[in-house]
Amino acid sequence: MTEPQPDDLRPVDLFDDGLPVLPDQTVDDTDHGWGEWRGDDDDARLIEDRPPHWG
Repeated sequence: MTEPQPDDLRPVDLFDDGLPVLPDQTVDDTDHGWGEWRGDDDDARLIEDRPPHWG
């Protein structure tokens, strides 16, 4: 017979209603996770980044 290990003696609460195991959305699934930021108004940047042939 083997001696009980510390993990065998530790009480485990099976009814813990803490955080979900898997979140609905991970951090890397957001703009911030990709290193991008989302501003309030992106029109100015889009107009500035217009290709020269657009006139």
